[in-house]
Amino acid sequence: MDIWKAFEQNVISHSAAHHLMAIDDLIERLGYARVSDIARQLNITRGSVSITLRPLKKAGLVEQDENRHLRLSEPGRNLVSAIKTKRHLIQRFLSDVLSVAPEQAEIDACKLEHLVSNSTAQRLLSFLRFLEADQDCVHEFIEKWSAHESACNRTPGTCPSCRDECLSENLRPAPETSE
Repeated sequence: MDIWKAFEQNVISHSAAHHLMAIDDLIERLGYARVSDIARQLNITRGSVSITLRPLKKAGLVEQDENRHLRLSEPGRNLVSAIKTKRHLIQRFLSDVLSVAPEQAEIDACKLEHLVSNSTAQRLLSFLRFLEADQDCVHEFIEKWSAHESACNRTPGTCPSCRDECLSENLRPAPETSE
């Protein structure tokens, strides 16, 4: 399989993940969740919620009772727990380890939470636990990382990260456009 096609093989979309999490949040706060409640929480139409819920119901992640109250099935609850855990881990990694601004770390974690595999999240958790360990090598690593300023001479081939082209150049902010 082509690697880029793996993105399409993801269990759920970004939107579907937020619908599932809205159901979970509403049930926790109100004791129930309805299509109108999800629409209000996500600031979208009831029709959009209904369309997104169809495949989630078909996949057995969401169930609806005779009163039109929604609930997550056990697989749905497990998926929401995994997504929330991944968001937390990614956000911690970005903000605590890479020093990304907290608001940006939250935005980026939200974008990635449903895409990262459980096995990758497990490795991230292991890495964060390692960094939390009270070992001399960890303290030394964190001190060196915190003090490290990425030096770049903009010469591909001399940098192990930039073999063919300067990656720093590729990551410069896009110029603002006037409308």
